[in-house]
This record gives sequence, C-alpha cells and structure tokens, in this order.
Amino acid sequence: MINSFCCQCYSQRGAAYAALLVMLLPVMWPALVSPLGHASPSAFSEWNAPKPRHLSLLKGALQREFANEQKSELWAPLAPQGWKPCVPSSSITGNPVKSTGYIQVFLDGGLNQQRMGICDAVAVAKILNATLVIPHLEVNPVWQDSSSFEEIYDVDHFINVLKDEISVVRELPSEYSWSTRDYYAVAIRATRIKTAPVHASASWYLENVLPVLQSYGIAAIAPFSHRLAFDNLPGELQRLRCKVNFRALAFVPHINALGEMLVKRLRYPGRAHSDEYIEEVVDENVSQGSGKYVTLHLRFDKDMAAHSACDFGGGKAERLALAKYRQVIWQGRVMNSQFTDEELRNQGRCPLTPEEIGLLLAALGFDSQTRLYLASHKVYGGEARISSLRKLFPLMENKKSLASSDELVKVEGKASLLAAVDYYVSIKSDVFISASPGNMHNAMVGHRTYENLKTIRPNMALLGQLFLNKSLEWSEFQQQVYADHRGRQGQIRVRKPKQSIYTYPAPDCMCLG
Repeated sequence: MINSFCCQCYSQRGAAYAALLVMLLPVMWPALVSPLGHASPSAFSEWNAPKPRHLSLLKGALQREFANEQKSELWAPLAPQGWKPCVPSSSITGNPVKSTGYIQVFLDGGLNQQRMGICDAVAVAKILNATLVIPHLEVNPVWQDSSSFEEIYDVDHFINVLKDEISVVRELPSEYSWSTRDYYAVAIRATRIKTAPVHASASWYLENVLPVLQSYGIAAIAPFSHRLAFDNLPGELQRLRCKVNFRALAFVPHINALGEMLVKRLRYPGRAHSDEYIEEVVDENVSQGSGKYVTLHLRFDKDMAAHSACDFGGGKAERLALAKYRQVIWQGRVMNSQFTDEELRNQGRCPLTPEEIGLLLAALGFDSQTRLYLASHKVYGGEARISSLRKLFPLMENKKSLASSDELVKVEGKASLLAAVDYYVSIKSDVFISASPGNMHNAMVGHRTYENLKTIRPNMALLGQLFLNKSLEWSEFQQQVYADHRGRQGQIRVRKPKQSIYTYPAPDCMCLG
C-alpha cells in the first residue's frame, strides 16, 4: 500500500514537473517560440511543424487553370469611378496666424499608426493656431525600433508642403529645451496633457490645451494616438489631414530609391539583379516594360497570432506558447479568448494563414507565374508556415530575395524603415491584398482608394466559414470566392460616421465629378 502510494506521488510529482517545464520553456528559452524569418524556423515549429490544413483545396489550387479573359480582368486597372482627390496643392486653411505656442506630441505604435498620429497632430496644431514641433516617435515595444521622424520622412518636404497651413519647426528654441520626453517621464508636469480622450473633439482641445499654451507657451500631448475625432470637424480641417497623409509625408530619398529598385526588379526580373547599383536600375529606359506584381501584406507574427486567440494548426506546443504570451503581455485579458476557434472563424475574426491567403489568391485567378511581393517582418513558424504559399506562388519575393545585404544596410534591423520600404512597394503595386485587418491594411486601403488603385479586401467571415467546411471541393470554393470578391477590389466606399478618414477618404477628401 505504501509503495503504491509512493509511486502514485512520484507519478503526480513527475507530471507536475513536466507541466512546469513546458510552462517555463517560453521564459527560459524564448528562441524556441519566437517568431522567425525565412531562414530558420523555431524549435517549436520543428517539433510540430505546421502542416497544410486544407489539403484537398491545396491540391485543387495547384492544378488550377483559368481563361485568358479572367486573367485579363484580374490585372486590369480600376476604371474611373467618378471620384477624384479634391485636396488642392495650395493652401486649404489659409496662412498661419500668430502662433499661440508650441505643440509637442509623442507617438507610439508602428509606422502606420504613427503616420495617422502625425496627420492628427497637424490638424490639432491648426485648431490651436500653434507651432508644431516635429513629432517624437516612441520606441516600438514589439520591434524595439528607435527610428526618428527624420530617419523616415523628408522633413524639408514636410515643412514646405505645410508652410501655408501651419508653422512647423524641427526642434524647440533654447528657452524650451527642457521640454523633453525624459522631463515628462519622471514627474507630473503642468505642461503635459495626458488626459486627451480617444477621438477628442476640436472644442476639447480649445478648452483644455489652449489655456496651457497661453500660460506656458508650450504643451506636450502624450499619449496622442487616435486622439482626434473623425466627425463634426470643418471640411477644410479634414482635407488638411489628407494633405498631410498623401502629400506632406514623403519618405527620405534612400527609402524611395530602395523601394523603386525593388519595384524595378519585380517588374523586370531579367534586367535587374541584386549586384547592380540602384542608379542603373532606375534608368529611364527600363520603365517602358509591362511587368506586373501583387503585394501581399502578411502580418503573421507572434504578437498578432497570440492576440487573435485562433488556432493555427501548430499543435499543443504552439497553443501553449501563444497562451503564455497572452498572459505575459496582456495578463490574459484578450477578448477573443472567450470564444472557440470555430466561433472566431465564423465571425471573420481570425487572420488568414499564409496557406489560406494563397488559396484565396489562387481562387481569384492568380496563377503560378504571378510575381508576388511579400510585405512582412517575420512570419511566426518560419518557412514551414509559408511552404504552402510558396508552392502556390513560386515566384514569391521579399526584400531580402530582391536586394543584397549591402543594399539593405541602411534599413536592416530597423522595423519602421523596413515597413516604409514595404509601404512604397505596396503603393506602387498593380494589386494589393492583406491577410488581416490592421494599420497597414487600413493605410493601404485609404491611400490606394485616393489613387484609384486595385485593392482586394478579403471577406473574412465568408472565408472563415468556407475553410471550416472540410468537405468543400476546390471548384465550389473557387466559384464562391470569385463571385463574392468581384465587388471587393477597390470600389469606392464612402466613409460612415466614426470610420477613419485615413481608410475611407471619400467624401471628405475626394470629390465627385
């Protein structure tokens, strides 16, 4: 009896130790579950390599054939829709009046969230008749990128485009040099505004920030992301936000040059190789070709995968790693985690996996000769996760496959600069599609709507339901996807109340006729 009891104790203790070891793996050896790039999948990916979840559809997609008419329609540019940008190059709001003081903003998030914050900061400065200091970009907590505004955007261009709207300065004059991020980090300061509500009205800024400007000559607003309303603002203020977004925010020359080089190498793969100089690739004689490409924004990093609370087929180890990540980063407070994977997919709340976005593109008519540019940072699960996508589109490229390490040296390791290059290549592409909603998706939908460029918006709810149906044949899947998405390829959608002007620029910044 005693021996049996002891064996049982040892068995329970052993199980407890094993469970504890698995729980501690992400903490003790983070590399095991970290998101990885093309070259080296994680140890978890090797133990439980993500396998195709839709084998029947994948087999059908690999044998796909389409009529020439369908291919021609797919690549055809959008016909004019009657809407055109109505933001004039000249002054929208009139010359700046005497400044009430200096406005500083501290912006968190990634490149595209910060971009929206910059546009809002210009509008707030206009509301207050204040001078805007070039915004401070916070270090991104996910990518640990400390790139500054000056490293990403052309400051002289920014100031010049806005000179008839507001006053912009690179830095504060010496009498205000004390107003820094470190100054506001250590104590409560009278010049810091930290209570700005999300989507605050213009009157809120006049009532709460203007008095600070009048008293101290300066006001620092932090946090500032999403701190200006989209509704009930004067039309000229809305158009000013679009002027910032689509005209004032130009990347620094080396990002534009690198982006243009990648575009040329995508369009003319026989002419441009990674050992050529950028100047040779941007030769005007090369620009007479007709090569086309699709940009796929594939955000499938660990942060996104964990926050979605969806099951991506990596087995128990992956589910455990993502659950642990949710606990550490968000203390488990993730709304989606209260639903089952099936419920989330039926609601369209799961981002598409690389395999699923590949099946969508194949169903729409893109064949294996399609040149596909992958705009992404790192894919959680590494090469195993994108192997099905690569089988469907063997001509898939990214920054590293198109450019040499020497050509990428100025942007390597800097997430915001890499994202800026992806933004440039994405806006130049013939077709853009994103595997999941998010800031990059929203920014591209808005910018490409403004330019009347083809942008495919996946119907996440429909796709979630189709992928749950394991008995679905390829032909039926292809027919449903093709029929549903014919009206989701860049057709103008007028902004509704509370929707973002940066995603839906019509009718605030686009005019009929």
